[in-house]
Amino acid sequence: MPKMKNPFEAFHQTSSRKREIPLDKILKSKEETLSKVLKGYEDLLKNEAKDLVWLMQYSTVIKAYSIAEKGIEGIEYTAEDIEEFCYALDRTDQIPYLITGPAGVYISTLCNYAKEEEIALHLRDLNVKINLLGYRLPPNKKLIVEGNVGDFTGIGLDGGELIIEGSGKNYTGAGMKRGKIIVRHNLGFNTGHGMTGGEIIAGGRIKGLGKIVGGKIFEREHPIFPNEGVKPFYF
Repeated sequence: MPKMKNPFEAFHQTSSRKREIPLDKILKSKEETLSKVLKGYEDLLKNEAKDLVWLMQYSTVIKAYSIAEKGIEGIEYTAEDIEEFCYALDRTDQIPYLITGPAGVYISTLCNYAKEEEIALHLRDLNVKINLLGYRLPPNKKLIVEGNVGDFTGIGLDGGELIIEGSGKNYTGAGMKRGKIIVRHNLGFNTGHGMTGGEIIAGGRIKGLGKIVGGKIFEREHPIFPNEGVKPFYF
């Protein structure tokens, strides 16, 4: 009598194969993207912070931005990847990664070249306050940062809109050309130093203004530059 073929044999063979579900593919893709973003940042550090020292000078910032532009060329990333990169920096114990100057330039470069016109970074839980966020933010870009930020926020702003849902430190908006910076709470010293245009709006107190060429600054809805007591400065 011929042996009867099991009608479910083919089914079992198929079901026993390991299948890659969409979530696995998504996670793998996200890991690969983060790895590429980190590689670009490491290249920046090799050039700019190899001695574990990074001097904040405008020429240094310009050079770092140029290196960062090359480092992110060809990387497909989203605003979510930028935020993940910020937390990856915060979790690391490698000292070069924690130098906030290059980190801020690199994050700003990622934001400026991101496909999204509006980017929201939820950084309230970061242990470090990143400097230089919003550097050169161009027109038609809106960057929203949830949490407090460090020094030199929005320097060289070039037409974008930067919103800080927290407080900033010193030299916010230094050298900005146009655009708008809105800070929900307080700002430090030398706010707007060297700015030539645009607006800085602080919902709280501003400890001190820098030498300002042009533009407008508001503190708690009141214009404090220009006004009778604070005139434009000519370098």
